[in-house]
Amino acid sequence: MAYLDNIRTFVRVYELGSMSAAARDLRISAAVASSRISQLEGHLGIRLFQRTTRLLNPTEQGNTFYKGASKILEAVEAAEADISDITRSPRGTLHVAAPIGIAQRFIAPAVPKFKEAYPLINIRLRSSDRKLDLAAEGLDAAFFLGVPEDSNLRIRKITDCPRVLCASPDYIKKHGMPGSSDELRTDMHDCLNLRYPGAPEFQWPLQTPDGVKRVTVSGPFESDHGEILTNWALDGQGIVLKTVFEISDHLAKGRLVPVLVDEPPLPIQLACLYMHRRRQDPKARLFIDFMVDHILATMPK
Repeated sequence: MAYLDNIRTFVRVYELGSMSAAARDLRISAAVASSRISQLEGHLGIRLFQRTTRLLNPTEQGNTFYKGASKILEAVEAAEADISDITRSPRGTLHVAAPIGIAQRFIAPAVPKFKEAYPLINIRLRSSDRKLDLAAEGLDAAFFLGVPEDSNLRIRKITDCPRVLCASPDYIKKHGMPGSSDELRTDMHDCLNLRYPGAPEFQWPLQTPDGVKRVTVSGPFESDHGEILTNWALDGQGIVLKTVFEISDHLAKGRLVPVLVDEPPLPIQLACLYMHRRRQDPKARLFIDFMVDHILATMPK
């Protein structure tokens, strides 16, 4: 097991590019992580990483060893999964991610119920509105709004989520109700955008009498956190594009009001992504099935 732990530590250091990040991920100290890498290098008789005070880069031998080491871990996980299937006692740790709104409203509340049903499975939930790299970040599954760009991932569609453009009554009183999507292109209205590093030019896909129109919008405020955009909209700072489930309570109580109801935004797909492997980990399959059922049962209609 010590040698397998060393391999597992090497793979996480390689994938995360940092000794400290790998240590946090594996819940060990940086000193233990460093010691495991040194033991592995001593056993193999090679240097796996070039270390400086600021950088940690894999050597050519490290790149080669990673390819085999990752296959070893996948084989061990598959073997453990087979045993879990046989014993019907799935166990281990799942690393999952979801957009903040999905995590807060659906995933996090259901995790204790899942744990109660499967007490031997531990969940590490990461919530973020930025795009995530499943392989690089060691994720078993990631819930996702939109269309994934990576064809190497498998996708399980859950549902299409209706969306709405909305603003606060105070904003409408000050700026007026937009008469058409063309007004969003001008300086007449401020639009609140979800943007993260590397994001493309932001467009809102709207359904118009002439078909789908992708409207390039801008405004004084942007954030990579969806709840911040909602709070800005509530504060009268602009028009925001949101899924209905995120703001249904604000709409019902009149804190936010729909705008451009004749040119509504396209719905957005909610799906779950997981790695394209020969055989899906049973505990990941259990978790995804459980959460899909929960989401569909609790999603506002």
